[in-house]
Amino acid sequence: MRSSSILLAIAALAAFLVGSGALFQVSQTEQALVLRFGAPVAGRGLITEPGLHFKIPLIETVVRIDKRILDLESPKQEVIAADNQRIDVDAFVRYRIVDALKFYQAAGSIRAANNFLASILNSSVRRVLGEATQTQIVRDERAALMGKIKDQVNNESMNYGIAIIDARLRRADLPREISEKVFSRMQSERKREANEYRAQGNEQYQKITSRADRDATVIKAEAQQQADTIRGAGDGERNQVFAEVYGKDPDFFAFYRSMQAYEQAMKRGDTNLLMTPDSDFMRYFNDAAGKAPPAAR
Repeated sequence: MRSSSILLAIAALAAFLVGSGALFQVSQTEQALVLRFGAPVAGRGLITEPGLHFKIPLIETVVRIDKRILDLESPKQEVIAADNQRIDVDAFVRYRIVDALKFYQAAGSIRAANNFLASILNSSVRRVLGEATQTQIVRDERAALMGKIKDQVNNESMNYGIAIIDARLRRADLPREISEKVFSRMQSERKREANEYRAQGNEQYQKITSRADRDATVIKAEAQQQADTIRGAGDGERNQVFAEVYGKDPDFFAFYRSMQAYEQAMKRGDTNLLMTPDSDFMRYFNDAAGKAPPAAR
């Protein structure tokens, strides 16, 4: 009977604690501030361990604060680089609340903290990028510039109990109208280079063609000269042979010359010859020795 009374008393106390809000749960992703009349309770004002915890109902309140890594994206803004070039940039930071009490006292909420951080981030982006040239921002020193932005934002965010984990320039581009002008200028430059290369190619083509024509003319002239020399030598040998043949056998030479005359006269199919059968031109047709036929009596 006595044990039953104790169990009932314990159950009633537990129900009272739960119903009155004396017990509260802290999850793995959050930390909690226990406040008494707006000030943290000494000794247990900050709770970072997950589990069930106790507070005095009606007197103490609990403020839950996220302890995960949070993101903040900055909208696109236009900055003026050190070389007076306009650049569209947008950035983002990743941060964590490392001092819950300072965060609660300075910001009070994630939304208010994001507003503060956005202002700090935009100011830092304009300040750091305003000291660098367009080439440094877009290509050469982008990582170093992001490091400077992170350090500057972190120095100011610590006043809110916030530590910056990372800061990045997500995009750094020329404004659209400037990009179009740059593209047009690059296109014109490429066309100019193409025309220049084409003109150089045509010039080389003309040089090569002229050299080849000249070499071909020289080779043809030399070949013609050699052919004429050989032909002349051949004609000379032929004439010498003819002279020797004429000296040895005048009748054979006469026959050969007649055969050449027949060949030239009958070379074309439309040649018509009108002559008498006893013509001297036809004597080899009438007699193999070329003797004239006897005169008729």
